[in-house]
Amino acid sequence: MSGFGKVLMTIAVILFALGLLMQFTKIGRLPGDILIKKGNTTFYFPIATSILLSVILSVLLYIIGRFK
Repeated sequence: MSGFGKVLMTIAVILFALGLLMQFTKIGRLPGDILIKKGNTTFYFPIATSILLSVILSVLLYIIGRFK
């Protein structure tokens, strides 16, 4: 398998694991996330969740970069 294929497979596994994690925790429903329900339409914009994931990923990538 080529290097690009391995990268895509790794990303897919990580996204799958994150999806499972988000189903069993309340990561996607933090205070600060916008949820608007009107009639049969729902608009959800996860601002606080996006900021939290950005900080976590930045710290994780910084730590990984320090060891290279």
